[in-house]
Amino acid sequence: MLENMARAEFETLVDAALSGLPSDIAAEVDNVLIVVEDRPNAKQAALGNLLGLYHGIPLPDRAGNYFGAMPDRISIFMEPHLAMGLSEEKLRVQIRRTVLHEMAHHLGIDDDRLREIDRY
Repeated sequence: MLENMARAEFETLVDAALSGLPSDIAAEVDNVLIVVEDRPNAKQAALGNLLGLYHGIPLPDRAGNYFGAMPDRISIFMEPHLAMGLSEEKLRVQIRRTVLHEMAHHLGIDDDRLREIDRY
């Protein structure tokens, strides 16, 4: 089991997911900070079982006064991923899926649309 995976190793898997983003998605990433956090805070946990969370202003909602704004933030939560009890390869796939899901929110795609296109 990978429940005791070192944070550095988990971060390497997240970095690999980011490096492997499709070029059309990578080209759209603008002013986003991606961070690994241990777990959601209490307020975030109230939203449900989160593997990741996008905080920010999606690209389609940015107006002309967006210039100089603090970066959006994508949090990838380590402990919920590890608690899934996946093999390393399946964990790698799940992390990639989580990163893509949160990037979709950055691009303005909400959960309803992700369900609709079967990418949830």
